[in-house]
Amino acid sequence: MAAISNIFRVAVMFRNLSERRFLLKHNLTFSGFTVLWVLWVFGKMESYQLAEECGISKGTLTGIVSTLEKHGLIRRIRHPQDGRRKIVMATDRGETLMHRLFPKINRLEQEFVRGLEQTELSSLARMLRIILHSQDTP
Repeated sequence: MAAISNIFRVAVMFRNLSERRFLLKHNLTFSGFTVLWVLWVFGKMESYQLAEECGISKGTLTGIVSTLEKHGLIRRIRHPQDGRRKIVMATDRGETLMHRLFPKINRLEQEFVRGLEQTELSSLARMLRIILHSQDTP
């Protein structure tokens, strides 16, 4: 349990520090940043796909998307073949914000792992991927 407990503690610490240093001044939570980051990296996608990529429920995504949309960072459009489905995409404002925030979040990550040698960091990333893949469900 010590490994998972420490993974959780580091993740919470990183999330909280990211919000305090960078995100909250832009009205973003870490969850909102994650949604915007996924759209920035992968482009527009249907809401169910976005929820899956972010590792959250569709219900949770709805609230986050509403907040991001209210701030002009993303927008929802109707699916061209099925008006009941929604496609979510980053706006120009959202993309611009990601270009400014991502380097800061990336530097914070580097601060977090600065005590590790490159080989240790590579091993850690590899081991975490093994854990993630072992828990993937179809």
